[in-house]
Amino acid sequence: MNTNSCLDVASFAEAYGMSELLEEANDFVLRNFWDVSSTAKFQDLPAEKLLDFVCCDGLCVPSELAVFRAVVSWVGADPEERLSQANSLMKGVRFPLMTFREFREVRAINLRMECTGSKEIELYGSALKEFGFSLPKTEDQCRIRHPKEALVLVGGDQLNPDMGQRVPSRELWFANSLRSGTGLVKEMEWRRLAEIPDKPKFRHGVGVLDGRLYVVGGCDFYFNFSFLLSPLYVRYDPKRGCWKRLADMQEFRSNFPLVARGDRLYAIGGDKELNTNVDSVEEYNPDSDSWGYVQPLDQPLSGQAVVVLNGEIFISGGFNCKYECLVSMFLYHPEGGTTYLADMTQDRAQHCMEALHGRLYVAGGVCNLRKFYTDQQACEVYDPVSDSWSMFTPLPVPHVGAASAVLEGKVYIMGGYCQEDYSESGLVHRYDASTLRWENMGKMPGAITDIRACLLSLPQSLGLPQTKQDKPP
Repeated sequence: MNTNSCLDVASFAEAYGMSELLEEANDFVLRNFWDVSSTAKFQDLPAEKLLDFVCCDGLCVPSELAVFRAVVSWVGADPEERLSQANSLMKGVRFPLMTFREFREVRAINLRMECTGSKEIELYGSALKEFGFSLPKTEDQCRIRHPKEALVLVGGDQLNPDMGQRVPSRELWFANSLRSGTGLVKEMEWRRLAEIPDKPKFRHGVGVLDGRLYVVGGCDFYFNFSFLLSPLYVRYDPKRGCWKRLADMQEFRSNFPLVARGDRLYAIGGDKELNTNVDSVEEYNPDSDSWGYVQPLDQPLSGQAVVVLNGEIFISGGFNCKYECLVSMFLYHPEGGTTYLADMTQDRAQHCMEALHGRLYVAGGVCNLRKFYTDQQACEVYDPVSDSWSMFTPLPVPHVGAASAVLEGKVYIMGGYCQEDYSESGLVHRYDASTLRWENMGKMPGAITDIRACLLSLPQSLGLPQTKQDKPP
């Protein structure tokens, strides 16, 4: 199923009463609505089906302006027949969630057209009233969309010069929605999801397989400039809201990436004790609940960034066995080893890398500075087709040991710290590749550094109103 076929699949499933397939197809449309709305099939949607999509709380769009544009496109495909349905469709657009700049486009599009005789249809006249901040708004007008796929933060640590006083986190938080405030101000709404059983986690690995969250390895406590490795390996099922204890890895490890490829998880490199990293890679089989060694790395690595793109595992940077920051970029094959690619232009470790639109975006971390490290705020993007790197907008503040994810077509960098003065960078920054800008999305909840993030499909029941206990401190 893809953006060009999903609507046909939905029609087929509905015609033959295949409820599970219909639900899957509709969920695909909701998750990929902006891309689907640009296809030819979208223009053939019945009005009532389009209305169902735009009214759904689970609709995943970069902003409410995307919903407006989709409706405009649908009406414009056959204005003579569809203008009469435009008013009801526009009621599904949540205009109060737009920023002033976004709403300018709404006002600029003149969709007042004569239908028959002197009768006119105005598509957005009522929206002007809805957008007025001084006017009361109904719950439906202001209800935030909360797609099933949410951004989840797992565990983490807080900075404290006295490592014995640090309090690592057991908490899981999720971003329920993006909210547009006055003008161009945006913020994220964070809510508690669950707690890791037993011990807290930082410098751990997090992966998602078959809709379930896996948390493995990492540390649970600092003591006298060393850290205690945590063997706990658990899986969280968001549908049931429960945890399950699973088999431990063959080796203790922290400061490593955990990635899903096919139906397996891979724990790649990492530290096994203070200032000692490893080259081993372990593969997890969920069917047998077992770990096994696969092809090792060419050299010990920790603090590297890993992304799976088109079924291939890309690894950038990290610390070598001398704890020097690297410029390397390579493909890792669990069955066959390493294929080296073009080096990054900047050395870095403890950084982030995410795949977006077929390219790999690298940001944050530390870089070499004589015998010490300094913040790496330069950002670069890798094109696998040309095997080349290019720079993009630097980070506005340092993010060392941060978490990252791609949500709704934008790259998020969350938390971390500043290497220069060891201060916390408890902010969320979002990169928009269409505008080439970083946006400040406000503060993150809970722990600040050595946190992990992923995207996880959550039940719609989690979109219910918050309680005081749900809100971040």
